[in-house]
Amino acid sequence: MHVFIMVAGAFTGTHVWQETAARLVAAGGTAQVVPLTDLDPDRSATAPHVGLETHIEDVLAAIDAVDATSGRQIVLVGHDYGIHPVLGAADRRAERIARVVCLDSGMPQNGVPALAAVPDQVLRAQLAERAEAGEREGVLAPPALEEWERWGSTDGVGEADLARLTALALPQPLGTLFQPLRLTGAVAAIPVTGVLCTRNGASIDMLQRLVDFGDPALAVLTQPQVTFFELPTGHWPMLSCPGALAEVLLQAAAGEGHRLRPAGDDASTPAHLRPFPVDVPELPRDRQGPVDLYVPEGEGPRPAVVFVHGGPVPEGARPSPREWPTLMGHARLAAAEGMVGVGLEHRLHDVADYERAAADIAAGVDRVRADPRVDPDRVALWFFSGSGPLTADWLAQPPAWLRCLAASYPVLAPLPAWGMAGSRFHPARAIRQAGSLPVVVLRAGLESPEIAATVDAFVTAADECAARLELVDVPNGHHGFETIDPPEETVPAVRRVMRSVVTHLTG
Repeated sequence: MHVFIMVAGAFTGTHVWQETAARLVAAGGTAQVVPLTDLDPDRSATAPHVGLETHIEDVLAAIDAVDATSGRQIVLVGHDYGIHPVLGAADRRAERIARVVCLDSGMPQNGVPALAAVPDQVLRAQLAERAEAGEREGVLAPPALEEWERWGSTDGVGEADLARLTALALPQPLGTLFQPLRLTGAVAAIPVTGVLCTRNGASIDMLQRLVDFGDPALAVLTQPQVTFFELPTGHWPMLSCPGALAEVLLQAAAGEGHRLRPAGDDASTPAHLRPFPVDVPELPRDRQGPVDLYVPEGEGPRPAVVFVHGGPVPEGARPSPREWPTLMGHARLAAAEGMVGVGLEHRLHDVADYERAAADIAAGVDRVRADPRVDPDRVALWFFSGSGPLTADWLAQPPAWLRCLAASYPVLAPLPAWGMAGSRFHPARAIRQAGSLPVVVLRAGLESPEIAATVDAFVTAADECAARLELVDVPNGHHGFETIDPPEETVPAVRRVMRSVVTHLTG
């Protein structure tokens, strides 16, 4: 007895939902697809200006067309841009809505325009300039066939479907991107389900890690009425796996799905706060601005290993990354080997922050090299997880003093949803310029497919250019394996990489 009202994303119309709607109807549900004004051939604009408010009215009309006395519960489904008019309409008809489904989309907040969710960072900046200049009318041309990846991963979408998507795409009115979403707060009481398309770069595990960092803004994701599902596909599941999507929507309507664990839940210590598995000396730290130095006793100066934490990490997360057991443990392990171990903190709080984080790291390394206890001509950099794209600068132009670059379970290319296709942070491209720089990668055998694909591309590029790449595998290791997997396999791998790095620094 559910009515699924579905709203498509940017440039697309009702046609994308055809197969999914048919599956829902076959399962006993009712499916309605909202034709958005000027984004569907069946609904052309009669007013001179089309904005987000126009599309909210389109969704409201679909809600009001459902007989309120029928007993059927309305489930609103918003894909991509479509979540903005869905939330705007749900806020005004909260008593009519049983659930909102965010299909591979964020959860926009009051006062924020859809422009903030445009994934391609370069395009978003260009559009922001047009908005600031007062150019709020007009349209944004739809993507060409080869440009859809700028809006999300096309993984799983066949050639014919992609060609049809391109042929039927219509220009997006700029007003729909520039006009802020206005919410009264009523929508907050409606149960929500997020459907994450993992090939586009999002996963339940990633969300749980973000929640575990303790950002109060994410606490809403742990409420009992909020559930999550994953689909192993790209950004357009209604085209790549309509049957699986329909099944997930039916389960979501029934209140099923994964629920996130609140931060600080006594039932489980977050992975990033669990003990480092290697016995290391309890050396004191010497905090120097953004860097913590762990200096062994004895005469110096000594080579240094600089450890760069992953991310993005929400701003204000406590404890801060350089106080996490893994980063502190690695730095103290380096000190036990006679090196100066360094934990370096940077401001990678969002995927839009890679430029800022790169500058933070460069400044932090300069500070380390200027310390009289450090040999400025013998430094290694060791990156973790989401800091992997930041290796690109050092690979592309390795300075003479950089004796080794290491990375543990790294993300070695921006994930599709990050909108960084045109950025410089692509290590697989940069490795071709690394020359004789030794590179050591600690690879998790049970890494998520999306991250593993970036590592595979990096390894292939390194092989093609005969880079000095050493791979150390943890076959049964997961992402962040030091604190979540048995130490019998992980500790030898960590020690092996450390020995390799120290050899390159002292040889």
